[in-house]
Amino acid sequence: MKKVFLAILLATSILQAVAQQNIGTYEEPWRPKFHFTPEKNWINDPNGLVYMDSTYHLFYQHNPFGNHWGHMSWGHAISKDLVHWKQLPVAIPEQKDFMIFSGCAVVDVQNTTGFAKPGGPPPIVAIFTAHREGKNQSQYLSFSLDKGLTWTFFEGNPVLDLHKKDFRDPQVSWYAPGGFWLMTVSQPLEKQVSFFRSKDLKDWTHLSNFGPAGDTTGIWECPGLFKVPVEGKTGTYKYVLMQSPSPYMQYFIGEFDGNSFRSENENATVLRPDHGPDYYAAITYENLPRDMNPVSIGWINNWNYANDIPTTPWKGSMSIPRALMVRYTDKGWRLIQKPVDAIAALEEEKGVEMKEPGNFPYSIPMAGKSWHLTVKWTVADSDQVQIQLAKGHEQETRVGYDTKQKELFLDRSHSGSFIHPAFQKLSRYSIPMSLNHGDLKLDIYFDQSIVEVFVNDGEYVLTAQVFPDEKEEELRISSQLSRSRVQYIRFSNLRSAWK
Repeated sequence: MKKVFLAILLATSILQAVAQQNIGTYEEPWRPKFHFTPEKNWINDPNGLVYMDSTYHLFYQHNPFGNHWGHMSWGHAISKDLVHWKQLPVAIPEQKDFMIFSGCAVVDVQNTTGFAKPGGPPPIVAIFTAHREGKNQSQYLSFSLDKGLTWTFFEGNPVLDLHKKDFRDPQVSWYAPGGFWLMTVSQPLEKQVSFFRSKDLKDWTHLSNFGPAGDTTGIWECPGLFKVPVEGKTGTYKYVLMQSPSPYMQYFIGEFDGNSFRSENENATVLRPDHGPDYYAAITYENLPRDMNPVSIGWINNWNYANDIPTTPWKGSMSIPRALMVRYTDKGWRLIQKPVDAIAALEEEKGVEMKEPGNFPYSIPMAGKSWHLTVKWTVADSDQVQIQLAKGHEQETRVGYDTKQKELFLDRSHSGSFIHPAFQKLSRYSIPMSLNHGDLKLDIYFDQSIVEVFVNDGEYVLTAQVFPDEKEEELRISSQLSRSRVQYIRFSNLRSAWK
């Protein structure tokens, strides 16, 4: 009873602290209009992405007390379309002796846990890491019997404890062929992902480990194993194992046999779901409708400067939700990512659409700060093409392709007034790639302080934060030698998802 009282007291004090802080207006400088941000305070990893009764739940690492990392709890928001979000109160607050680290949520349709009440809805079960600083990380359960509004800690916690200081970020899904729950969880220092099985989410048996492999330069965090459809082949799937060797991400494509994962990445190639500096800890939704492709969301920030970006009263945002599939290419299997279709509903009817637009440079002087641009090029040999966005007298962010280097690049070295050594150092990113007959298509989503670039219908993605001054909003498309040809331009401002 004492533990229950302390938990209630702590939850109450968190809510009181939140109520006393300044409320966000969603009109602050650099506040994204169509990327999720909390009304106020710090966020990082997306957690517990789950779909139930036509509602998408987004939980996330959150500090209810302030605008820097700390007091990790699970924040909560819901949506009907993955674009328009309603923020709810803190779902699972920090406890007296541990913080609530990253994890997942599942809908226990078969009531394998026995948590459901007769005649009530199936429980949503959150599986997460209880973090005791410098002492222990173990896996806990909390469950909701009212579709995610209130939560109860399982009395038998922890459900999985290896007595280690670093053992975290469980992702759980139902493995139908074997009739069991499958947990994918990270052993960060060993740079391994471990697989466990359970019949009831409470008792777990170790199956196998994967790794070290691929990028082992950073600690391994936030893993997830999920089944992804093969493009153009109905009913055919591959398994994708995605995880975060801090501060970036990588993925492996292969097969899972119910016990272990076998990677088919060729020649130890490191594959990135995102080639920019600001995409991390992405996970996928559980319990989606069967005819729906997997959908992932990642955290937009970078641990090298995450606490210092110049935003207030919030810090951190989520990516555009991405629909996933895999494609077999001449280099092997690759993950294909596209913005969910619902984002198009924000596009204003009055836009710019041009075929064969003519001479360069082509400019939209007052492009604004929240828009979508599609450009299709035929890039000439020895030429360099580029798009300058949020451009002003001394500021710009450049996205382009250099035929001599055979690379697509994003350069934010002159993108704004945010001065931070790590931010400046991590300013130019490139993707080695060859063009098929010179064809290049870029879909760029710019949102106040976020750039997401989708290349050739999702073959590659780059995500970066930029912090341009208020009046820096020209958009310019150019060709260095004026030899390349733009086949198509489509530009549209995007309305705020918060209005």
